[in-house]
Amino acid sequence: MVRAIVGANWGDEGKGKVTDMLAKESDIIIRFQGGSNAGHTIINEYGRFALHLLPSGVFYHHTTSIIGNGVALNIPYFVNELNSLVEAGVPKPRILVSDRAQILMPYHVLFDQYEEERLGGHSFGSTKSGIAPFYSDKYAKIGIQVSELFNTEVLRERVEKICLLKNVMLEHLYHKPLLDADEIMKTLAEYRDMITPYVCDTSAYLHEALKEGKNILLEGQLGSMKDPDHGIYPTVTSSSTLAAYGAIGAGIPPYEIKNITVVVKAYSSAVGAGAFVSEIFDEEAEELRKRGGDKGEYGATTGRPRRVGWLDCVASRYGCRIQGATEVVLTVVDALGYLDEIPICVGYEIDGKIEKDFPATEKLMRAKPVWKVLPGWKCDIRGIRNYEDLPENCRNYVETIEQELGVHISMVSNGPGREDIIHR
Repeated sequence: MVRAIVGANWGDEGKGKVTDMLAKESDIIIRFQGGSNAGHTIINEYGRFALHLLPSGVFYHHTTSIIGNGVALNIPYFVNELNSLVEAGVPKPRILVSDRAQILMPYHVLFDQYEEERLGGHSFGSTKSGIAPFYSDKYAKIGIQVSELFNTEVLRERVEKICLLKNVMLEHLYHKPLLDADEIMKTLAEYRDMITPYVCDTSAYLHEALKEGKNILLEGQLGSMKDPDHGIYPTVTSSSTLAAYGAIGAGIPPYEIKNITVVVKAYSSAVGAGAFVSEIFDEEAEELRKRGGDKGEYGATTGRPRRVGWLDCVASRYGCRIQGATEVVLTVVDALGYLDEIPICVGYEIDGKIEKDFPATEKLMRAKPVWKVLPGWKCDIRGIRNYEDLPENCRNYVETIEQELGVHISMVSNGPGREDIIHR
């Protein structure tokens, strides 16, 4: 069976913890999109880790972790992240990398930085990890696949074409140093040596695994609001964040995805620019930011303070719908125990009308939140393992959200650790 774990909102919902927890019952965990631009924080018996490129199942001995063809593969980052796990005492995991994955190059990072610099105050808030230039090259058909590392003649031809195109922009748009084909070839030779032990036809591997009835997890990055088609365009990422893309980015048939677990955080957070209807500010925001997550609401990749707000049920309901949620995991509920009252956004006022459906960006920019205020529970709920043992107001909060989402909340996370989970 294949289960996808994806985010309903802007990312940072707690997908890493959920994947890490469910990996215990899984054979294979696959990253199917994105790259090192987002981080999944995991706390387990080995310590606290912020994974950026590796799948969140790497802490189990019995699993195989796969970097799928849909991933932006930063090879040095991959190797360094793997080595850092081993240095921290984690047994070296079994990892396979798709031979159809494309390589994120140093010049992608440079172009990302140059473009943010050029845009100045109108930038998108990029993590400057090279993601947008990478995917731009992929769909412009000037990217480099892992498999091409093993054919020098083909690779050289590809690199020369890349240099010809990129150097025009570097010279005339960014006024930066030009690319050198020989230097790029040297870099790619180093990358080939680094990645060779892990390269595999992962699509064929997964085909056999499915025939054998293996349990497979698809691990998504970011969330519905960041999808380039269905998110808050143009402040989106450059690869699809939806469960549906999991089939493409992993190389499996779409009908094999039987369960779509959508992660919703008990309040809202976002990194980067763009509409954020339920956002809060000043002291109110700073207090929530300090109490949120396991070490506050700061980006696992950038360290930047995240924008925060109360739970947006309009956005979350849409996020669940567009993902095709079969169940919801509600995370970081424990962070709200300090509040006397907890607002949730249950509608948008747009041009004097109350809307319950999440609109496209142009209308979203004019939206104002419609609040429903619920009583807080004013206590620490960490350590509770049975749903009925939660305070009544906490259960009311969970059940109100469930009603607004229209999807069963199957699990409630009440702490950062693997064991901090309540099943319903």
